[in-house]
Amino acid sequence: MAGNNKALQKLAGRPLLKHVIERLRPQCSQLVLSVEQVSDEWNEFGLKQVADIESGSNGPLGGLLAVLEYISKKSELLLLVPCDAPFLPPDLAAQLTRAAATECATTALVSWQGEWQPTFSLWHTDVLPELREAVLHQGQKGLKEFLRTQSPSIVAWREQQPSPFFNINHPEDLAAAAALLDPHSEPIS
Repeated sequence: MAGNNKALQKLAGRPLLKHVIERLRPQCSQLVLSVEQVSDEWNEFGLKQVADIESGSNGPLGGLLAVLEYISKKSELLLLVPCDAPFLPPDLAAQLTRAAATECATTALVSWQGEWQPTFSLWHTDVLPELREAVLHQGQKGLKEFLRTQSPSIVAWREQQPSPFFNINHPEDLAAAAALLDPHSEPIS
């Protein structure tokens, strides 16, 4: 996104993060924001910010560790989603929770068109000891790398358009998302 913070990019006049929050609020009892460092720029969203345990980028796995540690005093499950996915399904939490419970799995994730989507996943706090080891001692950063050491429940998501797992990584993606929200709008040049 040309060095700009993806979560703050505007889609239909609102930051991407706002779209994600609106999709998640009905599905979760509490929302928290994983950040590398706590910052005032996130205050407008009214979410608890949870900073990485170690300074510097520990990748998505470091953020997951920090938030799982934080929620472990209040809850057993964490639904992980990215800040740039404005079309999240309204039943994501229910589907992943049901799959994990059915298979007695400590992790569950979405498969979309045959590909794992680890940023759309459910995590039980029982993975904390292994996760601490992976992040703090082995230097792992990627979700897929860690998930391969687990036995995750996989939810093969039904085909639908737009993709509920469409995430925005480039300005063209932002324009495509705007067109999906309003198919009668003029293309952004």
